[in-house]
Amino acid sequence: MQSTEIRYFMAVASTGSLSAASKQLFVAVSAISRQIQQLEARIGATLFERHARGMVLNDAGQILENHVRKSMMDMEFAIAEIQGLKAVRRTVIRMACTDGPAFDLLPQMFARFRAINPGVMFYLNVGTALQVSEMIRSGDCDLALQFSLSPERGVDVLASHPATVRMAMRPDHPLAAADIKLTDLHAYPLALNEPTSTIRQLFDLSCRMSGIFLEPALSCNRFSTLYDFMRETPGAIVACSHFSVLFKARTDGLILKSINIEQLNQRTLQLQTQAGKHRSAALSQFIDFSCDLLARESAAFERDFAL
Repeated sequence: MQSTEIRYFMAVASTGSLSAASKQLFVAVSAISRQIQQLEARIGATLFERHARGMVLNDAGQILENHVRKSMMDMEFAIAEIQGLKAVRRTVIRMACTDGPAFDLLPQMFARFRAINPGVMFYLNVGTALQVSEMIRSGDCDLALQFSLSPERGVDVLASHPATVRMAMRPDHPLAAADIKLTDLHAYPLALNEPTSTIRQLFDLSCRMSGIFLEPALSCNRFSTLYDFMRETPGAIVACSHFSVLFKARTDGLILKSINIEQLNQRTLQLQTQAGKHRSAALSQFIDFSCDLLARESAAFERDFAL
C-alpha cells in the first residue's frame, strides 16, 4: 500500500471527516476522497461508515487503524533504539535484587559490563523477595535478579538457573573432603539467612522432613555478615547458592558441598523484567551480557567445584 493512502486514511480516521482531514493536511477534499477509495479498492472492503456529518470507522477500518498505529509505534521504538545506541554510554539502568546476588554476583556483573560501556550507570535497590517482586511488576526498576520458589505474575523471565542450596566452608574444614548429610552439621557453627528468606525456608523444610533440629549460631538478613562469620569462625558453615559466591569462592578458596535432599533443589535464580516493558538499547545490551555471563560462569563453577 502507498504511504499517501495510509496517511490520508489515518487523517480521516482521527478527524472524523474529509473536510477536517483536508484542513489538517492542506490537501483538497477530492484528493483525499480519491485516495480513500483507492485504499478500499485495494483492500476489497469499505473502511468507513459515511454519514452526512462525517465518517466513522467500521470494523474493517478499526482493524486497519490498529495495525497502522502499532506499526507506527514499532517504527518509533526502532528509531529510539537506533538513537539510543549513541546514548548507551549515558544511560542509568535501575535494578532490584534480593540480598544474595548483591554480595558478589552483581558487583562483578556491573564492573565487567562497565569495562565495555564505561558511561553506563547502575542504581541498585536491595530488598526482600516480596519487595523485589513488587518493584519489577510496578515498573519501579528495569530489571530484577532474585531467587524464586514459584512463577512470578506480571514479569517476563529472561533467564532461569537452578540455585541449589549448598554448604560453603573454609578449605581447612573437617567436612571439606567428605560427603555430608544434614546430621553432620550438628557439630559445627551454622550461619543461616533469616527465617523468611527463600533459602532458610527450604533449609528448615528439609530439616523438618528429616526429623532434624539445627539451631544456627548466627541468623541474619545480610549475606555479607554470614559470609564473614564463616570466614572468621573455625568450623563454621554458611548455607548459600553458588551464585551468591560465584567469584569469591575461587579467590577465597572455599569448598562448597551439596546435600542430597530434594527440597534443597527447589529454588531458581531468575533475571526478570516487567511483562511487555520496552527496553532501551543499553538495557537490551546488559540483558544479553547478563544472560551470557550467568550461563557461562555457572557452568564453569559447577564443573570446577564438581557440583
